Amino acid sequence: MNANLDPQTSPARSGGRPQIVVVGDTEQALRRLGDWRSIDALADVRLHASPLNGAPLVDALKDADAVVLMRDRAPFDEALLSQLPKLRYVVFTGSRNSTIDLAALARRQIPVSSTDWGPSKDSTCEMTWSLILGATRQLEQQTALLRSGLWRPAQAQTLSPVLHGQKLGLIGLGEIGHRVARVGRALGMEVITWSPRMTPERAAAHGATAVSLEELLTTSQVVSLHLVVAPTTRGLLNAQRLALMQPGSLLVNTSRAALIDTPALVKALENGRPGFAALDVFGVEPLPLGDPLRQLPNVLLTPHLGFVAEPVFQRFADGVTECLNAWLGGQPLRRVVET
Repeated sequence: MNANLDPQTSPARSGGRPQIVVVGDTEQALRRLGDWRSIDALADVRLHASPLNGAPLVDALKDADAVVLMRDRAPFDEALLSQLPKLRYVVFTGSRNSTIDLAALARRQIPVSSTDWGPSKDSTCEMTWSLILGATRQLEQQTALLRSGLWRPAQAQTLSPVLHGQKLGLIGLGEIGHRVARVGRALGMEVITWSPRMTPERAAAHGATAVSLEELLTTSQVVSLHLVVAPTTRGLLNAQRLALMQPGSLLVNTSRAALIDTPALVKALENGRPGFAALDVFGVEPLPLGDPLRQLPNVLLTPHLGFVAEPVFQRFADGVTECLNAWLGGQPLRRVVET
């Protein structure tokens, strides 16, 4: 799509002030970190921090001339788009959004812009290792013990393992996976890896050994997921594959919940294979209060914090305000996504 505005997308087409709606900013960071003064002078801006879906999402967006989406937290499909007659511009944070129907937007000739990612790969790598180390050293349980007034458990329990010399199994060795591998090697772990298109040469370039998925699951002390969701990877870790994991092993997911059959994972954790899971991503977010994962003792759960870091959100805020300023000013649009 041409980055220059046409009469159908220009803010000047509106009889009044353009309406800009921001959804999904649960951290309330875009307003805090961005310079919105010139935008506020030309448009009315409404920001929604609470998660929205269904009718509340339609109600929030129905009068919007421009919509800003924080990551892929709100579904933006053709059914929703058909209920937004005034929409003329969309901006999303990051460089990829799995919930936007770009083809439907193209049919409406609505341009879409993205923002820079910032150091999100490093942030997610650090989050992965926070989960690995926190789960391995039982930090949540040990903190709870101290808060209860105790120093050691009343009954003898299995102690934490040492990761040095153990196998780190990485399912995926891309931008985040190879960062995780580097830290694992620094801790003295043997790194093995699998992905649908992994080669021995690619694995060796990152100090890892390519193995079969079955070998990875049966021999790794820690298994960490770093794949994108595709037809070949959706539900990759099903009941049969989860049962291959060692009783004392740890499964970590900072990638996408759809890579794991979640009901099968709940049963697998109840059966002790794997022995523990550390999860930052879920099929429904926020995680419902009644979700069975909340009730399991052998899980460490965090609210999708992998990319949530100040420098990442600073890039998001700068990119959003840059895109909106260009749109409002009738200038060539910034960072246009091909639709």
